[in-house]
Amino acid sequence: MNLKRGPQRIVCLTEETTEWLYLLGEQHRIVGISGYTVRPAGVRQAHPRVSAFLDGKIDQIVALKPDLVIGFSDMQAELANKLIRAGLQVLITNQRSVEEIFDTLRLVAGMVGASDKGDAWEANIRKAHAAMRLASQSWQARPKVYFEEWDEPMISAIQWVSELIDIAGGVDVFPELGRQSLGKNRVITDPLEPARRAPDIIVGSWCGKKFRAEKVSARAGWQTIPAVQNSGLFEIKSCDMLQPGPAALTDGLAQLHQLFLNWHIQQNQKRPLVCSTANF
Repeated sequence: MNLKRGPQRIVCLTEETTEWLYLLGEQHRIVGISGYTVRPAGVRQAHPRVSAFLDGKIDQIVALKPDLVIGFSDMQAELANKLIRAGLQVLITNQRSVEEIFDTLRLVAGMVGASDKGDAWEANIRKAHAAMRLASQSWQARPKVYFEEWDEPMISAIQWVSELIDIAGGVDVFPELGRQSLGKNRVITDPLEPARRAPDIIVGSWCGKKFRAEKVSARAGWQTIPAVQNSGLFEIKSCDMLQPGPAALTDGLAQLHQLFLNWHIQQNQKRPLVCSTANF
């Protein structure tokens, strides 16, 4: 008799579920992954890659005989529809905020009988977030940050990124757009609006496309932006920031905080006695 709990054969249509199952020690349940998955190291050689983001190899997924397919966001609605019509059980989550990411991680952990491990991981991460937030409270000023998720058209930070900017010690210059759940509602229609908001730091994470800092710096009317004048343009890879799971809450956040800490040090022209970067 099989005493293991929950689904035994899981296809992960996005990276964050795959990474989470590995962190829980439940990677043996994975039978297929997204072609965009790069975390954790070696995962691409361990499982067949059966989907992109918007579509997948339906016949191959069905042939894997999954008892659950897990995906993310309204953008996978059509793919989910195809899989459901093929007779598969599908779970699509639509998390947008940091709290919703934690909620989703708890949901998946519970489904595979790993709630205790999931709860312990979450407690450690929340403790690290609190320490990071506390560290930046002593700064005399916090850097204004423009986070660009895509360049043509320009799309500003999704909600969890906007919230992580705050936790890391920065100030999102487009907080009102961060509260919009759909990408089309985060499009910046006026190309000069980011310049008017004068960010100290620009972070690019172009959904898998390489961020071109020199291209951004050369945009008409952007030469007066403090970030452009002070070489404050940086890339955080989308696999570390734009996957609503463990990576964003740990490595992506740590990279943001280091950028902001460096800015703080430069502003004060001296290095603090204790580095405030949280240890995940």
